[in-house]
Amino acid sequence: QVQLVESGGGSVQAGGSLRLSCAASGNTYSSKCMAWFRQAPGKEREEVATISTGGGSTLYADSVKARFTISQNNAKNTVYLQMNSLNPEDTAMYYCAAATHPLCGLVLNGAWYNYWGQGTQVTVSS
Repeated sequence: QVQLVESGGGSVQAGGSLRLSCAASGNTYSSKCMAWFRQAPGKEREEVATISTGGGSTLYADSVKARFTISQNNAKNTVYLQMNSLNPEDTAMYYCAAATHPLCGLVLNGAWYNYWGQGTQVTVSS
């Protein structure tokens, strides 16, 4: 089992920045990828970004490329999501997730993620 706890959400004006953190505990060695997803009210869950825990390769959704950066600190078992140039369309609950699927680093696929955090709310006002 892997436990995930997100933090860092909040309210910000358009154009601002936030950094989300996800602290992992438990059998973290089994995770091949860590990722961030988001879900806005009335919308389906959207993949945001993923990072391979071994090699550090990353994937991003087109909607956040060049604005968001996912990174990790393996010594702290923590994954980060730096979000810049935020706009109201980024408003959502953001979830951290961990995957053991061997292909998780090649495709952003939420179905492959076994463990999920409780989420942290991000609200961007215009």
